Amino acid sequence: MERLTDKLVNWASILEEKTRRQAETAATMPFIHPHIALMPDAHLGKGATVGSVIPTDGAIIPAAVGVDIGCGMIAVRTQFSAADLAGRDLAPLRESIERSVPLSAGAANRTISATAAPRIAELEALEPGRAPFREGLVPRWRTALGTLGSGNHFIEVSLDESDGVWLFLHSGSRGPGNRLAQHHIAVAQRLCAQWHVQLPDRDLAYLAEGTTEFDEYIADLQWAQHFALLNREEMMDRVAARLSDFLGEPVAERERINCHHNYTTRERHFGREVWLSRKGAIAADRGRPGLVPGSMGTASYVVVGKGDRMSLNSSPHGAGREYSRSAARRTFTREQLREAMKGIEYRDTDAFLDEIPAAYKDIDRVMADAADLVEIRHTLRQVVNVKGD
Repeated sequence: MERLTDKLVNWASILEEKTRRQAETAATMPFIHPHIALMPDAHLGKGATVGSVIPTDGAIIPAAVGVDIGCGMIAVRTQFSAADLAGRDLAPLRESIERSVPLSAGAANRTISATAAPRIAELEALEPGRAPFREGLVPRWRTALGTLGSGNHFIEVSLDESDGVWLFLHSGSRGPGNRLAQHHIAVAQRLCAQWHVQLPDRDLAYLAEGTTEFDEYIADLQWAQHFALLNREEMMDRVAARLSDFLGEPVAERERINCHHNYTTRERHFGREVWLSRKGAIAADRGRPGLVPGSMGTASYVVVGKGDRMSLNSSPHGAGREYSRSAARRTFTREQLREAMKGIEYRDTDAFLDEIPAAYKDIDRVMADAADLVEIRHTLRQVVNVKGD
């Protein structure tokens, strides 16, 4: 741990100067209490740094949560082992998952599945006062439930250190969460301009607690966070069904972990109740299970929190980018991607070049930096990778 300022504490041994300056700027906001915690995977974001934990008293910065509200991970430990997959062509398993889960930006389900219907009903009953607004802004949200998205979102079949088979998935609130986030970021920017608030960065615009706009954001935020959680549950049920079909035996879930890494919640830290926004970070209270993914072709981790007070009971959420998507496309080749993915069943396409492992920080370095924040329970190595273009 390194204290950069009175309001900024850092766990990243690799920290770009632009990222540091961005975090220092966010830490000057007057309602930060007690400090911003930078995680080992911290990198430049919009307004607020990705890989930061931002406690606020009496206000919330919508851009500090991000536009993929509730983005996170889900993992299931199955009864299967590497021996059950040995000698099999895994391409049919990958292809069946790709048929079951709509991939890529804007993808949607054509029908509502039997497993999705009760989840949709649960969301319809949540925050009912905001339902007319949601229906007007994102009328097709129901068909988005159970869709993956693109970018760094993925579905994987992985093996742990004992050759146990895990199902692992990364996604969030998709288009509905994005539209809601963009709306409230714009509202915050409009209000700060109306109040003549001098912001160090326009994307640090905030909503003040006690206002109607604040309450509306919290309602929509909580709805989108729950959408993201149920979205992962729905996809995981479909992936488990495809693995069952492939191996001819129902999946017996030994463990299921589902955690956000882009969200806001109410927590108590350093003697005060605050709104805690984790933008690219997971909760790591003592004993709490969590998930920290690597990038394509690298390890992911099942962890348990250590409850570090200075980190605000948090840990990193993944590897963190070192190259922007455009820079990665200019720098790396498809042959390098193929080499990195050797031995892993994946869809071989140029579309994934910006997701090559070399575009990210070394996940093992990130985990070494996080040694005081979490304990590693399982190390997962992917054997099947599914992504959207």
